[in-house]
Amino acid sequence: MTARSITVSGAALLAALGFAAWLAPHQAAGTERALPAPALDPAPATAGPQTAVFAGGCFWGVQGVFEHVKGVTRAVSGYAGGHVADPGYEQVSSGATGHAESVSVTYDPSRVSYGTLLRIFFSVALDPTQKDRQGPDWGTQYRSELFVTGPQQEQVAKAYIAQLEAAHAFSRPIVTRIDPAGAFYPAEAYHQDYLELHPHAPYIAINDMPKVQALQTLFPENWQPVPVTVGKLEASE
Repeated sequence: MTARSITVSGAALLAALGFAAWLAPHQAAGTERALPAPALDPAPATAGPQTAVFAGGCFWGVQGVFEHVKGVTRAVSGYAGGHVADPGYEQVSSGATGHAESVSVTYDPSRVSYGTLLRIFFSVALDPTQKDRQGPDWGTQYRSELFVTGPQQEQVAKAYIAQLEAAHAFSRPIVTRIDPAGAFYPAEAYHQDYLELHPHAPYIAINDMPKVQALQTLFPENWQPVPVTVGKLEASE
C-alpha cells in the first residue's frame, strides 16, 4: 500500500497524506542536523565519473535530492535489486519482482566523494531505521539499500554505517542493506524529475520538498541551486 496509490482529490488527498506522514516516525537526523562526515572516504581507485545506486523509499524524493548536489552530473530514477528483467512500475509496486525503487547517481569524484553522498543520503533523504517502508509508503520496493559498484564502495558504506551506529546517530538500529549492484533499469519517463516538475503536488510537498530544503540548509557547500535534471540532459544530448 502506498500513499501514491490512493485516489482521492484536493483537500482529501492533502489530509490523507498529511495524516500518513504524521503517523510515520520522523527522521532522527533528517531535517534537524547533518550527520558526521565519514571517517573513511578514500579517492576512487579509477579515474573519471563514478556511479552509485541508492534506494531510500520513493525515488521521487531521492532523485530530487541528488539532482541538487554539486558534483552530481546525472540522477536517474529506476529499479534495482530484483530478479525480473526490465520491469515496469506496476510490477515493481506489487513487490513481486524484488526490486527497490532506486536512483542511479553519476558523479564527479573531484567535486563530491562517495562518502559525502552517503552522508547526504543518510542525513536528509530517508530514515534508515525503517524496514521495508519509508514514511507513508510500505513494501519491500521501498526498502533502504545501497547497491555498491565495487569493493571500495562496499568498504566505505559498511564503515560509515558502523560509524553512525557507534555514535548512536539514530535512536533505533540502521536497517539499510548493502548489496552488490546488479542491473539497473531506468523508470518510465513520467517518473523522471518528478519533484522538479510537480513541486506543489501534495505528496511531494509533504514528503519530499523538506528533504531538498534540508539539503540546502545543512549542506550549503554541496548545494546546487539549478538541478541536473534528466530532461535537461536529454535535451542537450
